[in-house]
Amino acid sequence: MAAAPCGRGALPLVLVAIAAALLTYNALLSSRSGLLPLASSSSFPTATAAAASSRRFGAAGSAGRPRPFHTAVTASGSVYNTWQCRVMYHWFKEARRAPGGGEMGGFTRILHSGKPDEFVDEIPTFVADPLAEGDQGYIVLNRPWAFVQWIQKAYIKEEYILMAEPDHIIVKPIPNLSRDGRAAAFPFFYIEPEKNEKVLRKFFPEDKGPITKIDPIGNSPVIIEKGSLARIAPTWMNISIAMKKDPDADKAFGWVLEMYGYAVASAIHGVGNILHKDFMIQVKFG
Repeated sequence: MAAAPCGRGALPLVLVAIAAALLTYNALLSSRSGLLPLASSSSFPTATAAAASSRRFGAAGSAGRPRPFHTAVTASGSVYNTWQCRVMYHWFKEARRAPGGGEMGGFTRILHSGKPDEFVDEIPTFVADPLAEGDQGYIVLNRPWAFVQWIQKAYIKEEYILMAEPDHIIVKPIPNLSRDGRAAAFPFFYIEPEKNEKVLRKFFPEDKGPITKIDPIGNSPVIIEKGSLARIAPTWMNISIAMKKDPDADKAFGWVLEMYGYAVASAIHGVGNILHKDFMIQVKFG
């Protein structure tokens, strides 16, 4: 199913990705020996405006019936990554409490270090095993395998999943943007299936359809039906591992390799994506 771009201005900016612009800052934090407690007096910004925006969007698309989604992030357990998770979870709770946050259900940090840490009582956590054969120097390769374990073993009462990342900060309540079996996703300017067709055809052969079936997405941020993710996740894992072992794919995709893996897996399983450019604020680079 082809992706349907979101109309301009239809959705408020709800998510900020703190990524390349803060790499230096994160590196400084990772050298600290401990983590400071988060202040409990922080308040959620512009909750009234966010609620009004969410109501306007919901009235147009959700027919008034709440469809709660479970937010899940994967984490390595490093100091800076744990700090990111604590900040992200804090603002998740603020957004869920704010007017307009009624579809934001539970939260899980999927910790793929293989062992619990001291923050499992602060952040709801599922401990997943890392890849048995190692991550081949690409720690994100553990992400698909972590989701496979979580979706197969954990009890998740919500029927929808928001896959997010520790370096996301939620700035407004998020409505369930998925519709009619299609996931909701953010289009990344650097995910270019048509440009990389020659390499991608190793994993998405021509009998699967045109290369345009592969959307310019990663696994995050994505809101998806739980059943669809259960089908996609093992394929996402296997394709990502195969891409990492393929010299051409590894060279072409680099640090976004598992994003391509997810995009291909989603296309293979026929899960279309509604592309929301306003789902996330992203610092452009390059």
